[in-house]
Amino acid sequence: MGYGEKRGDYYRGRFWIAPGVLRTVVDANGNTVRYTTKREAAKAANDLEAKVREVGYRDPNAGRETFGEYVNRWYEAQELAPSTMQNYRHHLEEHLLPEFEDKALADIKPTDVGAWEKKERKLYAASSVKTWHGTLHLILSDAVEEGLIDSNPATKRRGRGRRAGRSRNRGPEKVVTDALGILLIAERVSLLSGRDDEFVAVVLKGFTGMRWGEIVGLERQFVRPASVRVEWQLYELDSGQFERCPPKDDSYRTIDTPEWLSGLVKHHISRTDSAPCSCHGQAYAFRGHGPANGAARQIGAKLVDVARRAEVSPATVSNVLNRPDTVAERTRLKVEEAIASLGYVRTGQSGETAAHWRRTGFATWLFHPAATGWYPKKAPQEARPVPILADPWPGVPARGRNASGRADACWLPIARGLTPHGLRHSHKTVMEEFGIPPKLMDERLGHEDGSVQARYSHITAKMRQRLMDELTEQWDEALDARFAMHPRSPVQVLDALLRTRRA
Repeated sequence: MGYGEKRGDYYRGRFWIAPGVLRTVVDANGNTVRYTTKREAAKAANDLEAKVREVGYRDPNAGRETFGEYVNRWYEAQELAPSTMQNYRHHLEEHLLPEFEDKALADIKPTDVGAWEKKERKLYAASSVKTWHGTLHLILSDAVEEGLIDSNPATKRRGRGRRAGRSRNRGPEKVVTDALGILLIAERVSLLSGRDDEFVAVVLKGFTGMRWGEIVGLERQFVRPASVRVEWQLYELDSGQFERCPPKDDSYRTIDTPEWLSGLVKHHISRTDSAPCSCHGQAYAFRGHGPANGAARQIGAKLVDVARRAEVSPATVSNVLNRPDTVAERTRLKVEEAIASLGYVRTGQSGETAAHWRRTGFATWLFHPAATGWYPKKAPQEARPVPILADPWPGVPARGRNASGRADACWLPIARGLTPHGLRHSHKTVMEEFGIPPKLMDERLGHEDGSVQARYSHITAKMRQRLMDELTEQWDEALDARFAMHPRSPVQVLDALLRTRRA
């Protein structure tokens, strides 16, 4: 049993947490609670001893560890995919640590989390804030399991908040397109890049529903006469390196391809370089576009070296260099100190072609202008239409100085808001339009349905052939529609298809 112990002019409560192990009653800050009477001290000690027998003992000083200190230990203990570790680091450095770093775990209240979330929503999309909130909840849940805090302040109580919150925070509906849209966008992407590779890649993505990382990571050995095999993907890290890793959710699969699509990819492989890349030693179906990052040949410290010295991510270093006002002052000073101590100097790019597409480079400067007809904003220039020379049709992008002044016209939008991932949604929508069984759709997209219905459903050769026939019919209709607009194309591979169609 607990008891009260005389200590000068006050009493303190003493209770047992294990045989031979005594503890003193303390307050939330870890200071001994002083009682005026022995009876009060004994009662408080007995109450705590009863709680220890019920739920176990937790050191009241444990919750005094700051969020920043705990997060450092927590992050080091994680063993996850490089992409996940990178994402966690972004969430922590750019959104969670600036708000909670110096707060003791026990001092973080639900109202603090709510105020942080409200502030973030004014600056960022609700879906992004929800993701960062999920990371915070995960970290604090682990703190609860370690006995550092009693409850998770990031847990959302059901039935609280605005009733219209779910509809208010919903994102815009995903934009999709049809076979003709895929064909026209692929042609424009090829005109912007100046080569046929991007035409083949966009058509392959649009008619198979492959993920972006799976297209970039498609190795030549997995391109087969009537299918492509998804065994790997390439995930781009902030350091500029590409991680060769299994497809998302281990969605290994063989995707059937119509005869015309198999021929298109086979022809592309036969006419392009088959040398293995220096980063993985693998021969890929598609190579990068534009100059390679010259960091590998840079003399002296690199951006990633600065990141390691400052113990932050490369993206945070980039923010300090380009948008210092978005970085917490303590982090900014740490990065600037690392830059000064290492003598880091920013360099330009070399003229060597990159081994792989960069996600932002492809989506921002090739796919987006092709789908919308507009180049995105890039300081000091605002968003602007793609200037084109009218001949040959559908117009070749004008380059160089005074391109807008020399242009004859600009492209009309094909699908505003469409993204490369939107082609995956488009493929699913097309299959639903065909009435393809869900089992085959899930197999093709790399999804998994754990329902009883899916367990008792199976795919037959007739189902596969019907899908191939439907995709072939759509492609032929798209080629006919494109031929009706103009019988020729500046894109070589498409021009050959149109000539064949005419014959």
